[in-house]
Amino acid sequence: MKTIFKNPRIFQRMHDGPLGPYVESYAAEMREQGYCAGAMESQIRLVADFSRWMMKTQISPQELTAQCCKTYLRCRARFLRPKRDDRAALNRLLSLLLRQRIIVEPSLPAATPANEVQTEFGRYLCRERGLVSTTVNCYGSFAGKFLADRFGTGPLNLSLLHPTDVTGFVRRHAASIKSKRVQLMTTALRSFLSWARYRGDVSIDLAACVPSVANWSLSTLPRALPRGQSERVLTSCNRKTAVGRRDYAILLLLARLGLRASEVVRLTLGDLDWQAGLITVRGKGGRHCKLPLPRDVGEAIADYLRNARPPAPHRNVFLRGRAPITGFHGSQAIAYVVRQGLARAGIDSLRKGAHQFRHTLASEMLRQGASLPEIGELLRHRRPQTTTIYAKVDLASLRALALPWPESAR
Repeated sequence: MKTIFKNPRIFQRMHDGPLGPYVESYAAEMREQGYCAGAMESQIRLVADFSRWMMKTQISPQELTAQCCKTYLRCRARFLRPKRDDRAALNRLLSLLLRQRIIVEPSLPAATPANEVQTEFGRYLCRERGLVSTTVNCYGSFAGKFLADRFGTGPLNLSLLHPTDVTGFVRRHAASIKSKRVQLMTTALRSFLSWARYRGDVSIDLAACVPSVANWSLSTLPRALPRGQSERVLTSCNRKTAVGRRDYAILLLLARLGLRASEVVRLTLGDLDWQAGLITVRGKGGRHCKLPLPRDVGEAIADYLRNARPPAPHRNVFLRGRAPITGFHGSQAIAYVVRQGLARAGIDSLRKGAHQFRHTLASEMLRQGASLPEIGELLRHRRPQTTTIYAKVDLASLRALALPWPESAR
């Protein structure tokens, strides 16, 4: 605190009000999370102003709630222009007071019968089916919407479900979401209704009533970048900056090993075996796979770890470039790195996600003579049929299969 507020009067002013005893802990937490001095000064001043407002309104720290923070920010906005991090700063304060047991965690609203069934379904998916949390949350969300659509917040009696309830729900919601999402919804409904029958809540096979969604196999082309464009994206990274070094290492993992965005997010320091030159990839369905670590990829990761990675207690290989310094929260962060790279390289691609580097790698391997089984092994496909889509871009082999054009049609 004294390194930020060197004037003794200002330093003392930061401790005024009922929140004064907690300002030092607040500042220490910000420093641990990697905030710079400017951000720390701005947010500590906000907390000090909030403390003086609490003194005027006679609110004690024990009475502090999220609603108090919202009320203060509305009052403050009448005189000062709101900043983007104001709400996050007060949320951090609430979290600190909660951990120190100054305030108690607000009680959650009473769970509806539908919420309770959804929770039990989630436990089944996690414990019995071994699904990852993202899939459990997705399936549970669709199950919850289905129950709310049929029963609302009232009593729940799954034995009253009728096939028309299932088909009607799918028909009403399929028109407003994308086709891939519709397939996910029908899969989640079948899983939920099969579980309900297994428990004895329903006596008929309602899962068989879920309509099928058209999904023609191999109906699309791989979304690969044209030749040379992935290298343009890599060279566009400014490797003199910390973020540039991080992004270069991430993009190399996508381009050289075809990792999925979620696999990059889950990568930890323990997954890198520098002695053996291997990297452990935590793939879909909880599967782990060891892959050779290419030299250029290893050098890029080592450069980031030695010279650019912020000091933090987190085990994730890649960390956020801005405070709070933590690992990435989801695949969207990797998609953002890809979008930024495409924009820097001046590439106007129809698809801007991380998966197109995976398609680009497979297409390039095919052009260089790799077989489909070899491509499937690198991309860690569970079924050989998944890799056969790349046969569509093997123009040299397809050209040999093309029938001659009829002379009469010329």
